[in-house]
Amino acid sequence: MSIADKVRAWHVPLSEREATLGAAHDRLSEFGLNQDDIPFLIQLVENPKYDFPGIDLFSGATDLRAHDQIHILLGRGLLPKDEAFVLGFTMGSTEQVGQMEERLFSFFTQYLYPRAYRFSDEDIRVFRDAVRLGFISDVQRLDKVDYEALRGLSLAEARRKIGLEDDLLRAYYAIEKNRYPHSFESQRLLD
Repeated sequence: MSIADKVRAWHVPLSEREATLGAAHDRLSEFGLNQDDIPFLIQLVENPKYDFPGIDLFSGATDLRAHDQIHILLGRGLLPKDEAFVLGFTMGSTEQVGQMEERLFSFFTQYLYPRAYRFSDEDIRVFRDAVRLGFISDVQRLDKVDYEALRGLSLAEARRKIGLEDDLLRAYYAIEKNRYPHSFESQRLLD
């Protein structure tokens, strides 16, 4: 199976509750990207390592390891709408994202990111929905969670510990599934 096929197929659904966060992350690590594989512009925008002291370019920045674990906890794969949702929900969980920041991030992801990483109009819509969901959720700020401390917990326990509401995500995933019937990643959300 090619890397592209593995990326397309990889998904730990929200319904998976028993696997530990560490085990799920280890499965992704078998073929996933390393931090150095990510184009510099994306790292500059999304990785806190590149923030200027006292200035966050965008709220919710995380390193790749934390970002991948957020994918798992949110029950999202690695495809564009999954990526848009994870970034948006993480940013929204900070409760600091204003309209200007949301627009600027959307501009970067639609027009400045390397072509293979760019978001479509639909992806931007998922991103914006996720920002709002992250904002209204009672989840902890996802950019501040100690994921290493959660690695030995089952996914159900880890989600509960950080205050992630399965019912909120399931309700949105049902909407996304109906809204994008042609989208592979949207159709598998409730598996």
